[in-house]
Formats: sequence, structure tokens, C-alpha cells
Amino acid sequence: MSAFTTDRLAMLPLRVEHAEEMAGVLADPALHAFIGGAPDTAEELRARYRRMLAGSPDPAVTWLNWVVQLRCEERLVGTVQATVAGGVAEIAWVVGTRWQGRGFATEAARALVVRLGEQGVGERGVGTFVAHIHPEHRASAAVATACGLAPTDEWHDGEVTWRLTG
Repeated sequence: MSAFTTDRLAMLPLRVEHAEEMAGVLADPALHAFIGGAPDTAEELRARYRRMLAGSPDPAVTWLNWVVQLRCEERLVGTVQATVAGGVAEIAWVVGTRWQGRGFATEAARALVVRLGEQGVGERGVGTFVAHIHPEHRASAAVATACGLAPTDEWHDGEVTWRLTG
């Protein structure tokens, strides 16, 4: 897994060392309005990042995680991720509250879809992208739409399944 960039952003492979800065990026409880829970501390993020970097216990599933860096400031502003299995990538994104409203989530998520669509994951190509979005989360719905995903009639844990099949 390697880094990739857009004009404004760098998607850097997740490292445990990112936990301290990301704890600040993700500290706003409002980020959990649609997903529940509360912000993690830096130590909790370090533990979670260690688990994520260890990889999926299922060899048929690949976990891909990047932090999103604002290139002009060399500051982390969010994350993008994909869980890939059988040619399907479940994607997700989050941008810290301070950096929302500037199109960073859309830019990072689009770049993720393009990268996985073009390069695939190892020997497994990605032909379908899926995101699970709370029905009232308009900002995430806008990101998904900008990435070419469309809502389906399917639901997953109280969220609408959005899909793009290429």
C-alpha cells in the first residue's frame, strides 16, 4: 500500500505514529452524530491502528487505511479507508470538523475510488464500491454522489447502502 496524491491532499498509509495528531483531528463529538460512540484518545487510536495494521484475520479480506494530509500545511485532516473482498471495496471517509466544507472528503474519496479502480488490490481487482451512509447524513451522501455511488434499497446497520459498479 503506497501513498497517493491529489492537487491539495496526500493520502499517506496509516501508521501508529499518526494516532496523536489524529486524536486532535477527530476530537469533535459531532463527528459521531451519525455513527455513535465518542472520540478516541490518542492511546485508544494507537491500539486501534495497531489492530488495523495487523490486517484482517480473514485472508480473503484486505484492509486499506490512509490518513489524509493537507499538503500545503503538512497537517492531517482526516482518513479514507477500504475493506476489499471479492472485487468489492467498502469505502469510508472522515474529515475533521475544522476542515469540513472545503471539499477535502470528496477529493480524498474520489482519489481512493480512482486508485482502487485503476490499480486494484494485489491480484484482486475492484469492480464495485460500496458505502454505508446514515439516511440523514447529507454531507456523506454528497461525497458518495460525487464519487459516482448511488443509494440502493439495501440497508446495513441502520444505514443506506450506496453502490457503484464499474
